[in-house]
Amino acid sequence: MRNPFERVCLIALGAAALALSSPAAAETKLEARYTAALAGIPLGTGTWVIDFTADQYTAIATGHTTGLIKLISDGSGTTAAKGAIQGANVVASHYVSHTVSDKKDDDVRMGLQGGVVKDAVAIPPLDPAPDRVPVTEAHRKGVTDPMSAMLMPVAGKGEMLAPDACKRRLAIFDGRQRADIELVYKRMDQVRADKGYAGPVVVCTALYRPVAGHRPERPAIKYLVAQHDMEIWLAPITGTRVLVPFRFSVPTPFGLGTLQANYFVANEMPTQALRQSPASAKTQ
Repeated sequence: MRNPFERVCLIALGAAALALSSPAAAETKLEARYTAALAGIPLGTGTWVIDFTADQYTAIATGHTTGLIKLISDGSGTTAAKGAIQGANVVASHYVSHTVSDKKDDDVRMGLQGGVVKDAVAIPPLDPAPDRVPVTEAHRKGVTDPMSAMLMPVAGKGEMLAPDACKRRLAIFDGRQRADIELVYKRMDQVRADKGYAGPVVVCTALYRPVAGHRPERPAIKYLVAQHDMEIWLAPITGTRVLVPFRFSVPTPFGLGTLQANYFVANEMPTQALRQSPASAKTQ
């Protein structure tokens, strides 16, 4: 089994495209590139592309391990999600994840409707264990997928980067396990990508609360539950009222694990360019 930080990195970074297609044109597109590191040692790199069209979104992340870590554990993957944004809520409809670690494949496919998991296939499935908390139908309701959970809309027209942006509980079902991530405001900070966004971020403490599908006595689960220093730094996507992680950090026995953007560029597409008439299109 992968250690918790490696699993987070592979899910967050995800490396190959996937069967969910992006919109033909997006009103706003975010392109972000991240580096994962442990105690300052690079572990992997990845990209995250999010397309927003009206109230719809499509997000695809790809990534792979790099450097010396490949001598220990070679991994790559892709993750994608699709859905709608309704006010302060993200309503996911599709989720696909494919990762490879040490030549072992891991696949998850889910369909959701109104926060309810309608179908989910995970290969391989969870290993049966007498101490595993069973997943019931109730645990598949009122949830979103791991990728969509990282899109955090702020309703209304007020300030986006405010303490209240952290006041949320992320109910996540990843195809096998249900967990809640409770965000609590910690502080405001400043970031600067090598290219793209430079400015304020709101920093939230992330509290991990396993619900079902886990084994409560496993050391990794106990460690994450006891953590009160995991942080998610949220930055705004220009042209939207959506915040997404610019940086994620978690203390580990081996040093601080981080996932941080070094490229964070959002581009707005003029609405008229998306609604170009067929006649004008023929002239180009």
